[in-house]
Formats: sequence, structure tokens, C-alpha cells
Amino acid sequence: MPARRRALLVLALLAVLSLASLSVALAVGSIPLAFTEVFAALAGADTAARQIILDLRLPRALAGFACGGLLALAGALMQVLLRNPLADPYVLGISGGAGVGALSAMLLGLAGLGIAGFSFVGALAAMLLVFGLAHGDGSWTQTRLLLTGVVVAAGCGAVVALILTVAPEQKIHGMLFWLMGDLSQAAAFLPALAVLALALAVTLPFARELNLLARGGEQARALGVAVPALRRLIYFVAALATAAAVTTAGSIGFVGLIVPHLARLAIGSNMGNDQRLLLPAAVLAGGSLLVLADTLARTVVAPLQLPVGVLTALIGVPVFLYLLSRK
Repeated sequence: MPARRRALLVLALLAVLSLASLSVALAVGSIPLAFTEVFAALAGADTAARQIILDLRLPRALAGFACGGLLALAGALMQVLLRNPLADPYVLGISGGAGVGALSAMLLGLAGLGIAGFSFVGALAAMLLVFGLAHGDGSWTQTRLLLTGVVVAAGCGAVVALILTVAPEQKIHGMLFWLMGDLSQAAAFLPALAVLALALAVTLPFARELNLLARGGEQARALGVAVPALRRLIYFVAALATAAAVTTAGSIGFVGLIVPHLARLAIGSNMGNDQRLLLPAAVLAGGSLLVLADTLARTVVAPLQLPVGVLTALIGVPVFLYLLSRK
């Protein structure tokens, strides 16, 4: 099969998988529903299942899809920016900043939008701190950015540990759930979906430049790419995507690390590094993975709910080891 036809087929299959994962998320739960009931409720029929689907399951499923897509997109962009296959959305301390903000809000007794607001401010502050320190006197490099991000992430981790130490016992459970990733409170899905659409709209027109940058800064510069401006664009888009995902659902690991690799593997070696195909494929695969993982998290030990980050780690570790064994 020609490489381009295979790549387009993979994108089509991922789109079908996305719709299927959302349908399963709407049908499966403490009250199982038939797919006919789900489609009838979505079509506007006044059924008993309508409130369950529209008020409870649909917002959570869409939030999960948006967060998975954002993390996968950010991971793909970070792997281009740092030219490192182990780069993921959290490598530059954005998640740590969001964690400090969210846990501070919980410590103050805030909830809902208060936690989301503090989380986003913390992520934004970490992003600006990392970029400002890494830029320094203008000698911005991938290594300097990576080291600065690691140090800021370590500092944020220390602050998170301090907050957990001084927090009242009745608040620690909620804090730990947030740190491990939790979609049970993710009712506001529109901001995450809007950021996902914006991030794709901004990055796809620069797909050719991203392909050249992935081969090396000097080669890209020789072919006419404005490398410093492109690197800044990638960093801010990836950081904004990570901040939106973490604000919505907490810290969910492995999605941004393994999904871009799986997308490359599915598309094939010839077209797998073409960002025009990789970025939308990563978004669809990441969204589907997180929706299915969250469906398992709320049903596998029902009526208890697991943090979805636990499921993504349990899935991600063997998958990543398999990828390492291949190459």
C-alpha cells in the first residue's frame, strides 16, 4: 500500500475510533445504556437517559477527549522542539506550576472554577519563568531550556510536597486525586476544546517548517526557516496546551509521551514524521486513549472510581517498554 494512502487510512480509522470511544463512554456506567438510547438522547429525544448523558457523561467524555488530544499534541511538539524522543508535555515544569496553583486553591478552601483558575495561573507562571530563565541573555538553546524546565519542575515538586504536608487530613484525598489525574470534576470542557482547536489551527500551517526543524536547527535555518521564532511558537503552543489539559483534569502521565510514538508507528516510517499527518493523528489517538482509560477508571472497580492517571500509567508503561524493544 502506498505510504500516503496508508497514512490517510490511519487518520480515517483514528477518526472512527474517536467516535467509537465517545459512544462507549456515553453508554457504559453504573446505569448501562443501549447505543440506541444514547443516539436518541443526543438527537433530542426526551428519554429517561437524556439527563444522564447530557449532564453527566457527555461533558466528562468531551473533557477527556480534549485533554488527551492536548497532551498528545503537546508531546509531539515538545519532541520536535527538544529533538528528544523522551520529551513529554510535563518536561518543562508546566504541570508542576499547575499543581502548586491547584493545591493552593484547595488549601484555601476553593473549589470548581477557583481550582481551575489557580491551576491555570500556576501553569502560566511556570511557563513564563522557564522561558524567561532559559532565554537569559539571548543564548536560547534546547539544552538550556530542558535543564531550566527540570529545575523549575523540581522546585514545584518541593512546594507541592510542602502543601501536602501542612494540608488538613480531610483535604489530602482530593489533592492526591488531582495530582494523579481526575476527570470526575471536569464539567467545563469547552475551554479545553477551544484551546485544542486553536493549537491545531496555529501549528498545522507550520507543518513544513516543523519537518525541517526536526532534522536540526542549522539545516532548517539554511533552508529559510526562522528558527528562533518557530521555537518560541512551538514552546508557547505546547505550554498552553499542557496548561489547559492540566487545569481541566490534573496531571495525567504517559499520554503525551507514548501517543506520538504510536501514531508514527501506525502511519509508517515513510510518512510518520510528517507533521501534517502526525499532529492530527496524535490528537485523535490521544483523545481516544484518554476517553477509554477514563471509562475503565470509573467502571472497573465501580462504585469506586480510580484516578485516570493510574490507568494511563498502567497502559503506558508496557506500551513504552514494547516500543523500546522494537527500536
